[in-house]
Amino acid sequence: MFSLFNKIPSISTKELKDKLSEKIVLLDVRTQAEFKGGHIHQAISKPLDKMNTYNGKEKDVYVICQSGMRSKKAAKTLKNKGYNVVNVRGGMSQWRGSVLRGK
Repeated sequence: MFSLFNKIPSISTKELKDKLSEKIVLLDVRTQAEFKGGHIHQAISKPLDKMNTYNGKEKDVYVICQSGMRSKKAAKTLKNKGYNVVNVRGGMSQWRGSVLRGK
């Protein structure tokens, strides 16, 4: 059945931690300053305001922000560009794994 509300799939940060053993594309849509303050090792910094310029080769993309709100917006933008997007619920505020600081 067609739905006007194309629901974006989402996973928890715990599920993301398990996924990181695979080679996935994880976009961190927070600001550069937030990213430098601490991010997941595999994450690629792509701030929300630059999302419409994203041109990754892989069609499957995971998005994360601080709480899950900006990543939800980013997911909608990417879905409209033809990507298969998964939003990370709770974002970095729920992340309990290790983080990298700096660039």
